[in-house]
Amino acid sequence: MSNAFEVNFDGLVGPTHNYSGLSYGNVASTGNQNAASNPKLAALQGLAKMKALHDMGFKQGVLAPHERPDVASLRRLGFGGTDAQVVERAAKEAPAILAAASSASCMWTANAATVSPSGDTADGRVHFTPANLNNKFHRSIEHPTTRRILQAMFADESRFAVHEALPAQMHFGDEGAANHTRFCHEYDGAGVEFFVFGAAAFDSRYPAPARFPARQTLEASQAIARLHGLKEEGVVYAQQDPATIDAGVFHNDVISVGNRNVLFHHEKSFLHQAEVLAELDRKLAAVGGKFISIEVPQAEVSVEEAVKSYLFNSQLLSRADGKMIIVVPEECRNIERVWTYLQKLVNSGGPIAEVRVFDLKQSMQNGGGPACLRLRVALSEREIAAVNPKVMMNDALFGTLNAWVNKHYRDRIAPADLGDPQLLLECRTALDELTGILGLGSVYPFQLV
Repeated sequence: MSNAFEVNFDGLVGPTHNYSGLSYGNVASTGNQNAASNPKLAALQGLAKMKALHDMGFKQGVLAPHERPDVASLRRLGFGGTDAQVVERAAKEAPAILAAASSASCMWTANAATVSPSGDTADGRVHFTPANLNNKFHRSIEHPTTRRILQAMFADESRFAVHEALPAQMHFGDEGAANHTRFCHEYDGAGVEFFVFGAAAFDSRYPAPARFPARQTLEASQAIARLHGLKEEGVVYAQQDPATIDAGVFHNDVISVGNRNVLFHHEKSFLHQAEVLAELDRKLAAVGGKFISIEVPQAEVSVEEAVKSYLFNSQLLSRADGKMIIVVPEECRNIERVWTYLQKLVNSGGPIAEVRVFDLKQSMQNGGGPACLRLRVALSEREIAAVNPKVMMNDALFGTLNAWVNKHYRDRIAPADLGDPQLLLECRTALDELTGILGLGSVYPFQLV
């Protein structure tokens, strides 16, 4: 019996959660631009999902949000004065830049980092590389704080290695675990790490999308494999179908999701899809696994329906009996063809035997579903014991965090509210308290002064 688990660390939604439509290529994000958001409800919805999965027996942790607005970034762009004056001046002179510096996008922790478990790495440690998120300014400012938070959570350097982000340049554009999946027989055994990229920066033989940007490069994925000490026989690289990116599939986790030996994916996920699946099958067999592909035909669920419902931005979780649960957003139930397909899937006798639906509307309206909200980390029992225990979900932490959200969060933020200096003070007050709750120490810029 394996003594390892996949632990999901969900991002706690930040106090400045808002709809500024910053993510070009993410149809849901741009489609809800300028709507009023409800940060309190967003955070409570996320916590409810974490607690529900914990109560179902899955190991669940919490990743803290970032300080926003990011005053340091605004100062680097020429806004001066006191912190309050920096915010007020940015609101007056460059509201779009202030919106970017106020984004709560770190809540989608699938983009926080790429993680390789100890069973795959040359030195037998769990490796983390924070994503540089170079394609979008509002996300490119995240990785320094992300690294400090990860170091506070995974502090034992004999078991964990937290790298610096890749060079912040388009040739090494890295979007984290949203474009990475690991297949295995057991979580603590050797596996096959699956890196999906949108384009190659140095090799013109690879096609590129025409409408929307390819955020992940082949070169970034290769660099992470080297940093993590992965063996060539334990790695598969695949390119997203450029036409699928242009349909709004900005990350691979919008068109496929994997767990253990199962890949649940769309017919239009990858270029040369048959060859990709064959390589995964061959390499997983070499480490004792039996690869299973569940391919959804375009005729049953179109790419457009997949994007609208976020069918594939779901979580696949292994039950104690070996069968899997698929966790999907409410939007899947609201689209008839998607819901019909899910009923067919769970009744098929295949590995996915149960569907669970969660209301994540506040996140979904900004372009992130269940998979976006979590960073998966395969850990042995000893490695779990070395994780900062205060970030692990339990009944007491759930109650404490709900009370913390209700105390500090607003229930409405419109674009104009981002220029309120009081919002910065509220955010810092909340985060200062949160670092104590989660035992993180000083990880935020305002705490490091």
